[in-house]
Amino acid sequence: MTHHPAFCTHCGATLALQDHGHPRCSGCGTVAYADPKLAAAAIIPMDNGIVLVRRAIEPAYGRWSFPSGYVDRGEKVEKAVEREVWEESGLEVSARWLVGLYSEEGRPVVLSVYHAEITGGTLAAGDESSDAGTFPLDRLPEMAFDHDDRIIADWLEGRRLRGC
Repeated sequence: MTHHPAFCTHCGATLALQDHGHPRCSGCGTVAYADPKLAAAAIIPMDNGIVLVRRAIEPAYGRWSFPSGYVDRGEKVEKAVEREVWEESGLEVSARWLVGLYSEEGRPVVLSVYHAEITGGTLAAGDESSDAGTFPLDRLPEMAFDHDDRIIADWLEGRRLRGC
């Protein structure tokens, strides 16, 4: 289900749902599109494992995940990755290469995942995480999301292709 706004962002008039599924402004005629939201995540190798954070927010509160968060409007995606990693793990990183884009039918979030390398900082839980640590790939904790296994497999394939 797509949630549409009730008022036009251009003139403030009410929006009415049209036959094609997108609301149109009753005042100026502008069509309002419900665009997807972009999130960014990082897989960060460290100490013969990868960096994970324990989520202190929903969804998947208490489960482990890659440091991640939303990309701000007008923000370069790689910079969002670096900002989110800093906020959630205390690590300074450089986003090096795109692992992949992940989306699902009916879900408004598109996830961009990058391989990132540590350039500074100290691993510690941030505001939206209750813990941070490194885990070997053969001893990962219960991960937060169904797509995490696929993302790790794609990352490993990307490393193999790059000779990492």
